[in-house]
Amino acid sequence: MLSHHQQSTYHTNLLTSLLLIMFLSGCQQFPLYFSATQPTESISTNVSDETLALHQFSITKEQGVIGKLATLTSEQNDSLPDIARHYGLGFNDVSNANPELSAWTPQTGSRVLLPARFILPDAPRKDIVLNLANMRMFYYPKNDSANVYTYPVGIGREGWSSPIGQTKIISKTVNPTWTVPASIHQEHAEKGDKLPSVINPGPENPLGKYAMRLAVPGYLIHGTNKPYGIGLQVSHGCIQLYPEDIESLFDKIRIGTSVNIVHQPYLVGWDANMLYLEANSPLQKWANQTPQLKKQLLKRLQQIGHERQVSIDWDRVESILEHANGIPTPIIKNSPTLAELTTLAPQLKHPEQFYQQPIIEPLENDDWALLVASFNNETEAQTLAAMLNHQGPIIPARKVHKDKNYYVIAGPFKDKSEMQAAAKRIKLDFELKPTPLKPLAAAEKFGQQNL
Repeated sequence: MLSHHQQSTYHTNLLTSLLLIMFLSGCQQFPLYFSATQPTESISTNVSDETLALHQFSITKEQGVIGKLATLTSEQNDSLPDIARHYGLGFNDVSNANPELSAWTPQTGSRVLLPARFILPDAPRKDIVLNLANMRMFYYPKNDSANVYTYPVGIGREGWSSPIGQTKIISKTVNPTWTVPASIHQEHAEKGDKLPSVINPGPENPLGKYAMRLAVPGYLIHGTNKPYGIGLQVSHGCIQLYPEDIESLFDKIRIGTSVNIVHQPYLVGWDANMLYLEANSPLQKWANQTPQLKKQLLKRLQQIGHERQVSIDWDRVESILEHANGIPTPIIKNSPTLAELTTLAPQLKHPEQFYQQPIIEPLENDDWALLVASFNNETEAQTLAAMLNHQGPIIPARKVHKDKNYYVIAGPFKDKSEMQAAAKRIKLDFELKPTPLKPLAAAEKFGQQNL
């Protein structure tokens, strides 16, 4: 069992471990079942007649805000990443909108706000516009000014920033091969992980099944084999989309499509006669510009108030900037508050299973497994199990209650080599040293006590 100090250190670093998911891991694909139903462009509820659009929205020339808010009541074993992906949102969207909820173990019966409402970036509505600040892409189809598509993205982490400015798509590839850059070789070597020079198409390839190369050398818009990094700063600079989103977008994009990459943490937009403000925390690279960005925003709002003859609720503006939750909120005096809008938002029926939500196979007598860690706290055990289940490729895991302790068991693995590969990844990514469990022993000790 982990010592008190080890558990404290582990709990502190646990979420950080996932937020810094390694861009590539050399592990095998493990046995797993997925939901067979892919989300469509909108999801209907049977609580009301409302429909929640996921990606495609109609717009007018004057309209600056799209989408709507909705809510969902959490059930046992839900996680915010699963909810986010199912409803076309990124990790940042759902976690920022629900700061009171544990990302990996939200309490059953919690109300989860789905912030499927967005302010369009302050940029020409042409081709692809990517806002790094809220990690969201907007695509304006050529010769179709009545529609816009939007997708959450994963971007470059600190030290590997995604590019900014004007560029374009110069090539498109299905089932791309990835040549590993020397810098990434070195990064992995320092952690004791040797990478091959070339990664062929397949589950090990971090580019996923579709890639579009930008004119900026070395940068791509592509899929991912780590879908739960969408809405996070996890890449080495490239722009990542959920596998289902890049597949949908890929056929819409032509070579030569312009790509405008901006960093706009504070967004203002009109919807009908209401003015909205969306605030996101500036990325670390621009953090020292925060006072200047806020000053520019306030000046712009003063100008809008004067030109449109509306009274701005400055106390609400200050509160929105302080919370920076990424949710468009009305800022004209006496307009509805976010709390009021949330109360009025339609409540969606909980799906039987979220799209691509992991379902882990039971341990059988001929399966290998790993004892990853032991806790006296159920929430910490469930958190670790959930994070393992959302790695890429996934490491199947469950929590087991036995002898007054909570164990995290990884598996099943079909053979010893598969188990050893998983143990290596756990050691590299989580700084834990799991204990191998041989066939029969794993099933006898933990197979019938899955929680």
